[in-house]
Amino acid sequence: MNHKRSLVTAALALCLSGTAFADLTIGVVQPLTGPASGLGIPIKNAIALWPQEIAGQKLKVIVLDDASDPTAGVKATQRLVTEDKVDVIVGSTATPVAIPMADVTAESGTPQLSTSPAALPPGKDKWFFRLPQSNDVMAHAMVAHMKKHNIKTIGFLGYTDAYGELWLKAITAEAEKNGMKIVGVERFARSDTSATAQALKLTSANPDAILIVASGSGAGMPQRAIVERGYKGKIYQTHAAATRDLMRTAGKDAEGTYVVSGPAVIAEQLPDSHPSKKAAIAFVQAYEKAYRPNSRNQFAGHGWDAATVLEKAVPIALKKAKPGTPEFRAALRDAFETMGRTVLAHGVLNWTAQDHWGYTNETGVMLKVVNGEFKVDQ
Repeated sequence: MNHKRSLVTAALALCLSGTAFADLTIGVVQPLTGPASGLGIPIKNAIALWPQEIAGQKLKVIVLDDASDPTAGVKATQRLVTEDKVDVIVGSTATPVAIPMADVTAESGTPQLSTSPAALPPGKDKWFFRLPQSNDVMAHAMVAHMKKHNIKTIGFLGYTDAYGELWLKAITAEAEKNGMKIVGVERFARSDTSATAQALKLTSANPDAILIVASGSGAGMPQRAIVERGYKGKIYQTHAAATRDLMRTAGKDAEGTYVVSGPAVIAEQLPDSHPSKKAAIAFVQAYEKAYRPNSRNQFAGHGWDAATVLEKAVPIALKKAKPGTPEFRAALRDAFETMGRTVLAHGVLNWTAQDHWGYTNETGVMLKVVNGEFKVDQ
């Protein structure tokens, strides 16, 4: 099995780079199997659309499957930094995987572009930069929308892991600032096939709104559980559910649900004045031409944006060192902090030495599922 995976990885690297002897080596660790595969596969697909070179440096992209498992993710990261000597790592999209990966990248001095909104203890994210919007930023947009709809009480149904915990913290803080109250908290594991008991407890409390914290195809199961209990309040989902998998897995039960998202998902619906509209449309057109209409999603956008970040930062780092060296990796890390305002498909990013999240509170866009499609909802 490992031999077969190595062959697949080598073939993909060759396909993406156009040559077996590339100058800039990029390691990609994503959940291509397991519960979080609906998140990782779109990112892999977007990475396949990257240019063959950046700033004159040919790309060698090595993609490994973390199988939605923290142990597998750490092993893959260790291999990439020790054997492949990668210049940067992109991943993981599964928050429970991205967090332990950060220990490996920090120890080896390798920049990590996380594709999950993973939080690390203060001072631990020196080498760790997030491509997704922070839960705090997205909670800000969500609660502002709730306030317009006169929501006073909120039920929480979310993952038992780090992603669920971070969202509970973010929504609780934002709700309290706006005079709202969390009246029930229920949890479920990513691998669970039912959330009926949890949904029954929450709907019995009859909050004005219920926030579901799940991702990709996993967002449909709790959605159905809530609707099947006859709940008539408003249902919200996070940016990890900003994918058509929500409609595919929840069917008609997804109708009317509010989902917070980055701007890339609804590129054409953005006003002409939105700074990300041009970049978002470029992403959508390229991605859906390569794959199929309506295949865009939040995660593919992060995979696309990673190339934009590298196109901005690599030329800066090259002024100090050559790829394949510790000096280049350090220079690339520094470049992420100093490259300044960078327009992405998912918003405007401006990392600094003090802030490796980078997005502002204006980033989140509220969507509503209408006739099986995402529509911007003011």
